[in-house]
Amino acid sequence: MASQVKWQCHGFDAFGAQALYEVLQLRDQVFVVEQQSIYGDVDGLDQHCWHLSGRDGDGKLVAYARLIAPGVKYRHAAAIGRVVIPARLRGSGLAKPLMTQAIRHCRRLFPQHAIMLSAQAGLQDFYRSFGFAPQGDTYDDGGILHLDMCLSNTASI
Repeated sequence: MASQVKWQCHGFDAFGAQALYEVLQLRDQVFVVEQQSIYGDVDGLDQHCWHLSGRDGDGKLVAYARLIAPGVKYRHAAAIGRVVIPARLRGSGLAKPLMTQAIRHCRRLFPQHAIMLSAQAGLQDFYRSFGFAPQGDTYDDGGILHLDMCLSNTASI
């Protein structure tokens, strides 16, 4: 599955209506419905971000992450957020290529900047495998424990 995925990274204005709907639908399904986290997923940042989508051979959305420029969420660091894979495809091997692509695109778009992410506490070992290091204590975000993690601008993937 992972080898058949086509990756695309673009700004908000490059979204077609159908592709934007699919991304928002996937994020809503996972972050609000599945995780029962009642918060506004549409947070006003999407228009200022880059969007990484992975699609299968049939053009179906199978992976997504939002790439945030320095100064938008974190003052001096880029960020990766809204990392999501549909429930039916978890365990298929897509998570590693998704994060690898997200880091590579952040490095290309925001060279010389560290990359932050707000990791669900239970996934910190996964993010550590890419070189992310915990920053501070865990905190509640929408009813789920999270931890800020940072990948230095000199770390390689």
